[in-house]
Amino acid sequence: MTRIIIHGCNGAMGQVVSKLAQEMEDVQVSAGVDLNTGTAFDYPVFPSLDACDIEADVVVDFASAKAADHLLDYCAEKKLGLVLCTTGLSEAQIKKAAAAAEKTAVLRSANMSLGINTLFKLLGEAAKVLAGAGFDIEVVEKHHSRKLDAPSGTALALADSINEAMDHVYHYEYDRTGRREKRDPKEIGIHAVRGGTIVGEHEVIFAGQDEVITFSHTAYSKAIFAKGALEAARFLKGREPGLYTMADVIR
Repeated sequence: MTRIIIHGCNGAMGQVVSKLAQEMEDVQVSAGVDLNTGTAFDYPVFPSLDACDIEADVVVDFASAKAADHLLDYCAEKKLGLVLCTTGLSEAQIKKAAAAAEKTAVLRSANMSLGINTLFKLLGEAAKVLAGAGFDIEVVEKHHSRKLDAPSGTALALADSINEAMDHVYHYEYDRTGRREKRDPKEIGIHAVRGGTIVGEHEVIFAGQDEVITFSHTAYSKAIFAKGALEAARFLKGREPGLYTMADVIR
């Protein structure tokens, strides 16, 4: 049995994780942490990690980037496994996650879905052929109007998977407003759309001479991210300290 604490349990994603966990025989939600301490589920909810006195194996985080620093310190100190799903982390927080991984098992992924993580691998292979042949690369992501960070962590990770395959020769361009100049062949354009209730759409465009190849992924429900997070929690239980990704889970 994997005992988990859901950090941000009363947020939209936290509630989906709670519901799915109830359907899994080998996962138990021991407690939740949220500023809103009410809950529709049968586990105790605490206003902070420091107030939580329930033992667990792994923390599953779907809170906010503002809470990430204390979360990382807490898990490192308590030797608690951490599935870090929150996006919009600063560079300093990403480095802090790596430091925490020296003391406990930390799994960080910009996107928890199996499909997206497969796409990361495919893009690296495609880039070696297409980017090397002079194809321009653009990433377009679409999310609901309530999403706070832009571009999405997944969009950046998609661009990173290409850049890593090409020895980091690309830079990222987020806004071409007011510029009158030819596109730099070594840039990857990254564009964010916000509106309505779009769960998540990502499109990677390779535009060449007289042909365009597009890779796309559409999420129809938040359940795919919750399912991935719970699979990651099961994977982390009992793991040695280290920084893991969803690639380790689906390997």
